[in-house]
Amino acid sequence: MSDEKKDEQLGYEPARAELAAVVERLEAGGISLAESLALWERGEQLAEICQRWLDGARARIDAARERADA
Repeated sequence: MSDEKKDEQLGYEPARAELAAVVERLEAGGISLAESLALWERGEQLAEICQRWLDGARARIDAARERADA
């Protein structure tokens, strides 16, 4: 399975946990520029995954509210 396919199946909580670990590693420092860039890119991917989950949750809440109001 490709990394992209794995990311598509990554849930919110695991993505958020991995993102937190990436941030910790970046904040700790002591890593090469290349590793820092790779971590930054991974962090961007994880942030996008989390945002998609949050957007989906918001859409479901909005739809439920609309049904309740109808």
